[in-house]
Amino acid sequence: MLKNEASIFVTQKLPELIEERMNDLFNVQFNQHGKPLSEEELIKSAKNHTVLLSTITDPLNKNVIKQLPKTIKLIAQFGNGIDNIDIAAASKRSIVVTNTPSTMSEDTADMAMALMLSIPRRLVEGSQILTATKQFSGWSPNWMLGRRLKGKSLGIVGLGRIGLAVATRAKAFGLDIHYYSRTRRPSQIEEQLNANWSASLNQLIEKVDILSLHIPLTKQSEKIINSERLKLMKKGAFLINVSRSELIDENALVEMIEKNHLSGAGLDVFEHQNGINPKLLALAKDNKVLLTPHMASATLEGRIEMGETVLVNIKTFLDGHRPPHRILPEG
Repeated sequence: MLKNEASIFVTQKLPELIEERMNDLFNVQFNQHGKPLSEEELIKSAKNHTVLLSTITDPLNKNVIKQLPKTIKLIAQFGNGIDNIDIAAASKRSIVVTNTPSTMSEDTADMAMALMLSIPRRLVEGSQILTATKQFSGWSPNWMLGRRLKGKSLGIVGLGRIGLAVATRAKAFGLDIHYYSRTRRPSQIEEQLNANWSASLNQLIEKVDILSLHIPLTKQSEKIINSERLKLMKKGAFLINVSRSELIDENALVEMIEKNHLSGAGLDVFEHQNGINPKLLALAKDNKVLLTPHMASATLEGRIEMGETVLVNIKTFLDGHRPPHRILPEG
């Protein structure tokens, strides 16, 4: 197979199978250091390339995009999230941006359910007791009592691909499904899931035992779960977030858990630019919060699907066609 003459720079190491496919199809240069690049390194590395294959860790802000070499025509993001890319700045420079949606729905839904099970049933806490003491004193009627999922109400914020996958799993566990979305889903979907639509986010929050977030980060959704809305949650409720850390006012969440208004939270994403919030870590050590390091989409199968989708986007673009997963600026 003849390689396309266009050159691609890949900012992070990808699954071996995908790197082999890329080498077969394109002229590729990989980041040899294996760690995220600084703004200066990114601009320098993009020189003489047509495509920049980026990840969520790459700082493709307005300043960087302005300084990217004129040869760059496509930013092909490896992943669904595009928070790291200034889409408007890229559009202004006529740089096309793509991502890889729908490749992580099932894996992310699995993680949401895992957190949903782990926090109320105290799974991590129970395991830690055994590994810390290296002994088991035996069963007793009040030992490690958690909370049953069946019969509890689950509120899903955003019933898109991932939200639907979560709802399907949650129904099998006997949870009552409630959701809030900008547009109401068709009646067939609601009937299939026995899902109840709330006309406002506040209405949803007030009536559920578990709240799970599945919306993208936008200007409108930043800190959508703020102090006022956390206070609306039922006493003893749980919060699950496998989406974006910026959706939650983290300090307000910590306060509500410290005050025992909420029973706990399962967070796969959290603020970490200046280190993880020490109060959040303290709650995790006290088994009130379960923190996982952005693992929601971390399966080999999912990463390979992402890679395959990136290859389709790049190949379609270089063949002169509109890539299937192009991102357009808001507004």
